[in-house]
Amino acid sequence: MPNLITHVCGTSTSSINSMGMREMQARAYDARNANYLLIKAPPASGKSRALMYIALDKIAHQGLRKVIVAVPERSIGGSFKTTPLKPGGFFADWSITSQYNLTTAGGGHKTAAVEDFLRSEESTLVCTHATLRFAYEKLGAAAFADCVIAIDEFHHTSADAESKLGELVRGLMADGRSHIIAMTGSYFRGDTIPVLRPEDEVRFTRVTFTYYEQLAGYEYLKTLGIGYHFYQGSYLDSIGAVLDTSKKTIIHIPHVNSAETPEEKTIQVDRILDQLSGGDASRIVRDEKTHFYHVAMPDGRTLIVADLVDDSPYRDGVLESLRSVENKGDLDIIIALGMAKEGFDWIWCEHVLTVGYRNSMTEVVQIIGRATRDAPAKSHAQFTNLVAQPIDDQSTVTGAVNDMLKAISVSLVMEQVLAPNFNFQTRLPEKTQADPLKPGVPILINGLQEPSTDRVREIVQDQLDELKVHIFNDQHIQTAIVHPEAFTPAEINTVLVPRVIERVYPDLSDQERNEIRHALLLDVNFKNETALDVEANEQQEALPGEPLSGGAGGLELRLDGENVLVRLARKFVNLNELSIDLIDSINPFQHAYEILAKNLNENVLRTIHGTVIAGRLPMTEDEAALLWVPINNFVRDKQREPNPNAQDPREQRLAHALAIIKAAKRRADAQAV
Repeated sequence: MPNLITHVCGTSTSSINSMGMREMQARAYDARNANYLLIKAPPASGKSRALMYIALDKIAHQGLRKVIVAVPERSIGGSFKTTPLKPGGFFADWSITSQYNLTTAGGGHKTAAVEDFLRSEESTLVCTHATLRFAYEKLGAAAFADCVIAIDEFHHTSADAESKLGELVRGLMADGRSHIIAMTGSYFRGDTIPVLRPEDEVRFTRVTFTYYEQLAGYEYLKTLGIGYHFYQGSYLDSIGAVLDTSKKTIIHIPHVNSAETPEEKTIQVDRILDQLSGGDASRIVRDEKTHFYHVAMPDGRTLIVADLVDDSPYRDGVLESLRSVENKGDLDIIIALGMAKEGFDWIWCEHVLTVGYRNSMTEVVQIIGRATRDAPAKSHAQFTNLVAQPIDDQSTVTGAVNDMLKAISVSLVMEQVLAPNFNFQTRLPEKTQADPLKPGVPILINGLQEPSTDRVREIVQDQLDELKVHIFNDQHIQTAIVHPEAFTPAEINTVLVPRVIERVYPDLSDQERNEIRHALLLDVNFKNETALDVEANEQQEALPGEPLSGGAGGLELRLDGENVLVRLARKFVNLNELSIDLIDSINPFQHAYEILAKNLNENVLRTIHGTVIAGRLPMTEDEAALLWVPINNFVRDKQREPNPNAQDPREQRLAHALAIIKAAKRRADAQAV
């Protein structure tokens, strides 16, 4: 199967230290004394075990008494099961009793179980985000004093005042008696709301491990392919062309309400199983013990398939059986809808086949991570996005796909990026193609949800400029802009702006107003950021801190603090500034086509990361050149280049200078050609 992106792995030797830790885990363990620790590392890099090492140290040596691990969904809880660590050289094993693993099937009231755990002599509990939130709401921050609160998939929290998980984190930090370990493989949300408020984020010690660092240390996995494959008609008629049944595969069927959903969800599963069996239903048998399907194929092979779409009582049995999958031959295919994405651990998975556009970059990166675990005899992993063919011009689609490739690459090096916008008309399935008033269904891929109602869509498309006038003329917002020291961006974006939207559109629901708020902030972020840069260049004589007139709607801007409404955009990478062409060729694919890209290996990922860093830092080329001798001394002494993610600020500065020097050399080489 052709690849869209290929990452070449295994260019360096994987090393395990004397305590059994891989490189990322050792890097995180070095920061174990931090009260608030943020670990940003790709899926499959070993974050769950890193948490075990750190939490056990906090209990044994730092005076903490308990650790609570919270995961977004029950299927992820298996990553934190009892794990022997002593054989690798660590001083203790990770142990959890079945009573306090609240992610397993059955059990009583979860909140009551948390209360019981806090009173017990046990030291470890695993639960879902929801269970932790409910327990916090009932018991308050004081109940978690001297506890380690570990939150997996931390991007589920948000600086938004309405985020319950964000409220929990802020409450524990205000109380000051708990330690927090935040872990995520995608420290971005894809929208304009940051994961943490700036005043909270600065209190976290950050450990970052990039995707290229992970791939360089793999023993077995050598390549990762990413491909976009377009189809016409129903995806069920095309899925066979991209489903390689010899590969261990996770199939994500499209969202229930998406235009690419041809049938009810269980019928889609039946259709896929039917194709695997060659159309003979008698070849499909559900195992009474595991609840997996055994599908006898026409070629004589038998495939074992787990159905996570079915929400009948069988699902709990399937989830329990998935926890017991250890050998490569135990399972062949998983079919899922909303599960088996974040944190789901099936090391043998070689291929994730996702049907339908995903309007969240976080979701895309998490899905890719399901196939990137290293395992014996697994040399290649593949992510395939099977999507409806747009009716737009092919060159337009190619450019948009290239933007998506850049966004994925930037995301894989743990930088924040707003997903690019795919605003395509897609070809409808034949069952609705006859309607002349509906030439296609608009598909949006960006950081925002697609408008849930026609009213929201109308306002976003036609009335945002008028709404901005109301926003900028609001007395409270003008006061906040003049006194940025008294108002955080989060307060303006989540309190003041929604009040204006509610006044202008009193007939909308809370969800509709929230969607409009997101669209408004994204629009202001990017359009006003350009106005800010132009205005600053035109008024060089203005003193730092003095207001600048101009910008949208007469909004006052400040040189030192920036406009509080556009400040968030600085946290994200502007893809337009990355002049990278990843498209290699366009090949026919059934009745549509697939877009293929040039190979993207470890060195190229490092180059992309360096380009991002060089474009973000306030350092001139002359200033970087002054650090050339210290950079060479560092490389000579350490036998490696400085790491921009190091904890040492000096090493970070040398890495940033090196990125700027390399970028300047690339520009000079390009001009010399």
